[in-house]
Amino acid sequence: MKKAKVLFVSQEINPYLEVTETGAIARQLPQGIQERGKEIRTFMPRFGVINERRNQLHEVIRLSGMNLIIDDTDHPLIIKVASIQSARMQVYFIDNEEYFQRKFIFHDIKKKFYKDNEDRAIFFCRGVLETVKKLGWAPDIIHCHGWMTALIPFFVKTSYKEDPLFQNSKVVYSMYDQDLDEKFSDTFGKKLKMDGMSTEDLKYFKEPTMVNVNLAAMHNSDGIIKTQEKHNASIENFIKRSNKRVLQYHPLDNFVDAYHDFYNEILEEEAELVD
Repeated sequence: MKKAKVLFVSQEINPYLEVTETGAIARQLPQGIQERGKEIRTFMPRFGVINERRNQLHEVIRLSGMNLIIDDTDHPLIIKVASIQSARMQVYFIDNEEYFQRKFIFHDIKKKFYKDNEDRAIFFCRGVLETVKKLGWAPDIIHCHGWMTALIPFFVKTSYKEDPLFQNSKVVYSMYDQDLDEKFSDTFGKKLKMDGMSTEDLKYFKEPTMVNVNLAAMHNSDGIIKTQEKHNASIENFIKRSNKRVLQYHPLDNFVDAYHDFYNEILEEEAELVD
């Protein structure tokens, strides 16, 4: 039986950024899943605060060189990679000088949410999917962590759904209550529009609040993971009403086995449908 392939996409991974719960989960989980016999790939943004020399990042020339069009403008896609030797895992970084070469992550020095965060999220999510296509690596599970990854479930179930690499991919979204008071611009839905999308697909982005962006991610996912006991009320209501497969909160000292079992349940469910 072939190894199941799990693609991890996170806005934060330790040790590349300051320690957060998201970064800790996204660091421990790929290693644990790999140790349990699955094949993995891991992606995150190459934020400007990441020290390339200390972390030994280097560009992957064969994967770089593509341009992504965001809001009618071309943006070069640069792919870098580094290794976490103790975990025997590689991390791929999505980079672009305009979007990521700055001294802060999501908020400026005055703690204001960057106005182009929506463009950065679009670029990052499409950059991950296009790079996976270049790798020719078809994931069985795509597990997304953090709002910056929230467009991946949407893209996979709309404009990328006919792509042979993603046709059979199951998407899992880990819900984190980050930046839920923020809002994207009224043109966000227009920027997202690609071939293979309908007006119905874009309904969550008519009012592009961060809550709605997360709701869209969960709507387009096959499984939802709670990363705390209780989330924002709108998020909790969606989870309760949906017929999605949901994994309840597991603390950091006891979560890898639960997540691994959750993946297997989703994969077994798919195998039963095929049979």
